[in-house]
Amino acid sequence: MSGVDGAATFHVSGDAYDRFMGRYSRPLATAFADAAGVEQGRRALDVGCGPGALTAELVGRVGPELVAAVDPSPPFVEACAARHPGVDVRLGRAEELPFDPGQFDVALSQLVFHFVGEPERAAGELCRVVRKGGTVGACVWDLEGRGMRMLDAFRAAVTAVDPDAPDATVTRRLGREGELGPLLAAAGADDVVEGALDVEVAYTGFDDFWEPFLGGAGPAGAYLASLDDGRRAAIRDELHALIGSPQGPFSLPARAWYAVGRA
Repeated sequence: MSGVDGAATFHVSGDAYDRFMGRYSRPLATAFADAAGVEQGRRALDVGCGPGALTAELVGRVGPELVAAVDPSPPFVEACAARHPGVDVRLGRAEELPFDPGQFDVALSQLVFHFVGEPERAAGELCRVVRKGGTVGACVWDLEGRGMRMLDAFRAAVTAVDPDAPDATVTRRLGREGELGPLLAAAGADDVVEGALDVEVAYTGFDDFWEPFLGGAGPAGAYLASLDDGRRAAIRDELHALIGSPQGPFSLPARAWYAVGRA
């Protein structure tokens, strides 16, 4: 299976992504599906499914036969399909969904619009594939304010060690309150509601927090993979200090902004 645009920093295994971000995306999926009002009997699409955190939540609510998923990363498509038999999982971009118009009752995109090259087009695609009166929604990490502590701390550690590091180490696109709602509205969604979703993730210790960064997932992982051992060690030490130098179990908060509307 060949890759498509949008998957450049996610050519890693589903397990590597789960260790890095999956522990956040799983509880977020429950809160997001609640906000979108996903109920039994609704045909649902997960746009930018990754290895399947939101897909699993949708399957649990409506059953695999009513769920479809799409992602631009071949390893993620393979992982999602293997984990969720019966789900229609396809390779594709959010900007060009491989589904017919009006095919779904609900289309949701979790933690994807940070990385979408053409967000206006992707928002239009969410609306296109949902029937009239159906639900469209998206959520992204809050990259300001209360923030996503894991990524905020990583960004600060990188800046301290490498002030000239490229912005791609952690994306800052579409991570502010109030950005998703107008995007969906401009694409044709009505009755758009916005809000915050908060989760808390526990770690057994600092190694449990740090080692997933070394798996190469996302911009942060790709950046670390490009460094020599000394520079990586310096960022590790700085990051350890920035999150309070934990010597045992700890937890970190994360907030996502969401917008949900009617197609």
